[in-house]
Amino acid sequence: MDVFACAGCGAELTAPVTRVALPDHTYFGAWEELHPPLMEPATYAVDPLPTGPPWRLWDEVGDDLAARQGIHAPVHSVSFGAPGRIVIAPGDSRGMVLIPERCEGYCRGVDGRDGPNLACERCGCAVATRLDDCGLWQAVWLEPDAVRRLPPGPPEAPVPGWDDLEPAAYAVPPVELDGSWSRRWEAAVPVALAHLVVACEGRPVALPGPLAELLGHAVAGYLPAGSPALTLGLAGPGRPALRPGPDLLLVPRHPFTGEPWRPPDGTATVVPLDMGVWAHLVLPEETSPMPATGGLPEGVLRDDYPLPLHPRRSFLPHPFAFSHTLVRLPDIRRPSLRAYYDRFGAAR
Repeated sequence: MDVFACAGCGAELTAPVTRVALPDHTYFGAWEELHPPLMEPATYAVDPLPTGPPWRLWDEVGDDLAARQGIHAPVHSVSFGAPGRIVIAPGDSRGMVLIPERCEGYCRGVDGRDGPNLACERCGCAVATRLDDCGLWQAVWLEPDAVRRLPPGPPEAPVPGWDDLEPAAYAVPPVELDGSWSRRWEAAVPVALAHLVVACEGRPVALPGPLAELLGHAVAGYLPAGSPALTLGLAGPGRPALRPGPDLLLVPRHPFTGEPWRPPDGTATVVPLDMGVWAHLVLPEETSPMPATGGLPEGVLRDDYPLPLHPRRSFLPHPFAFSHTLVRLPDIRRPSLRAYYDRFGAAR
């Protein structure tokens, strides 16, 4: 496990934390809604691309410089903030205090608009940004130039292999207890769709059964219509090989490394999907609470089996997750995909 310390004075700023993949929903919350912490306790993730202020307008930057910042298609503005910012759960922060004059927000918390708003308690250097305003996942973002990772302690356990991961432990249901769609699903689905558009080069795609039944109506507008359509199949660890093989495979991202699962032969084109969403799609459906034969004894009523949750509205992908992801995929610069972005992607 890692511990991060102030680069100025060496004071420890975090509890011991283990690196995991940056969540797909990191930047995509629901407006006017308070969210829980982005990260699980005792974990951290790193965003390799520049994030946050300062910002420069696209017209001032141009294609080549924007590409060096990780943006490959026109956007309103390009971040020239620090790459490699480190995100932890607020509960894993240590030895930091708020900088009062930098605690502006929209209405219910702080949103980091004024830059780092947490200082090292020992030396006063600005080291991190606390986010907890409405529409933002609660997080503490450590500034990469203001912190350093302490020498590691005892060796960590190796990163679990695909065969060591139990899908049921990661599955995220699509509907919350109050009947709203999972915010994680609302972000993860359009992120995967951006990867799908690049993989299929903007051609029509037929979604696999479970995804088509659940979300087909909501995602149809992201993919061109027509035939013949490419086929997309759900694949991943523990899944039987698909025969005949589809053109594209929808596979999970490793929860620790962020790398997509790849088939043993390594030849098929894969489309990565949030592990929690993928796991829900591939796990067996709920079985009936009724006995397989006969019926319940007379006078016995079942009240220990919850009814399936149903959403109170249609699924709406997060409005920014698709385009945010698409412009960060280098292949979007190819002429055919740039034409797709100009027609469909830039409006989302």
